Amino acid sequence: MTYLDHAATTPMRQSAIDAWVEASGALNPNGQYAAGRQARSVLDSARETVAELLGCEPIEVIFTASGTESDNIALQGLYAASESNRIIVPAAEHSAVRDVAGMLAGRGAQVVDLPVDGAARVCDLSPLDTPAALATCMYANNEVGSIQPIAEITQRAAAVGTPVHVDAVQAVGKLPINFHELQATTLAASAHKFGGPRGTGLLLAQRTPAPKPVYFGGGQERGIRPGTVNVAGAAGLAAALQESLREHEREAARLARLRDKLRTFITAHIDDVVVNTTEPALPTHLHVSFLGTDGDSLIMLLDRAGVAVSTGSACAAGVNRVSHVLEAMGADNVRARGALRFSLGYTTTEDDIDAVCQQLPEIIETARKVSEL
Repeated sequence: MTYLDHAATTPMRQSAIDAWVEASGALNPNGQYAAGRQARSVLDSARETVAELLGCEPIEVIFTASGTESDNIALQGLYAASESNRIIVPAAEHSAVRDVAGMLAGRGAQVVDLPVDGAARVCDLSPLDTPAALATCMYANNEVGSIQPIAEITQRAAAVGTPVHVDAVQAVGKLPINFHELQATTLAASAHKFGGPRGTGLLLAQRTPAPKPVYFGGGQERGIRPGTVNVAGAAGLAAALQESLREHEREAARLARLRDKLRTFITAHIDDVVVNTTEPALPTHLHVSFLGTDGDSLIMLLDRAGVAVSTGSACAAGVNRVSHVLEAMGADNVRARGALRFSLGYTTTEDDIDAVCQQLPEIIETARKVSEL
């Protein structure tokens, strides 16, 4: 299989598997006996590794079960910690953020849009000049890969005392991130996006202002995320993060070259296409609309040919609807219906790209004929 859906999930790295297996027998890290202290040592080591790699203090590292959970804890917790009811959310955010904002709106929050341009990039920061309970923005868009002006957003928000949450699920492991230099209040990531175990995420949270707990029943993870911590998952996450950042410069250059090769082939050999990914963008993402086709049909045709891609967010898979990201970008229905996301990762090879290039023109031609019926 030619796997080009790394933005949805990346195969576990061997280093993560080894770390997970080694820690899989760990008992409760809160136990006062020897086995508990041993588990705690593994957990502390993972926390310290993450802190060193992401530019924060170990106490600011909170292990969760997913990026989605991290987003929920941050948004709901920061909102609960504020006396304001105003929250600022860009239109092209992931559903893990948009749906939480919608839920808070149902509880009385005033949701203010942060406008985006035709590349799904935030283009107007003026809403940040009015204080709010929180502002949020993803580091890089999960569908088209656009890198956002996060430093400008955090600085603008800080000037009026607004906490900022950053959904960095697509960026962590692909780009160097320093939490303290970024000046964000909270930041979410997910292990399986950079080759760690699924079911493990992290939330970086400043000491103050800190999100109020939205779960109750234990004091683990500063009381912000109570419950017995997944020690093996934390160990696997730390190992994968360490490996991905150790090689990120080399991999970024390699994957950008492969992505550009695919883009050049598509624009040179297939008519009526719109490239939705524009720089600055993640080197792993290429989002293209093949006009006159249907994305779901393209996925099935490519799957039959042994190629795995997606139309956009894996969290919306199976739901036949126009991408809200493309809607926010101003794409019409024809452009949105024929959209595909090719996302590359550490397992992607030149042969993978060549295989896609060899088969894609015929597949697009077939999809267009089917669409005409």
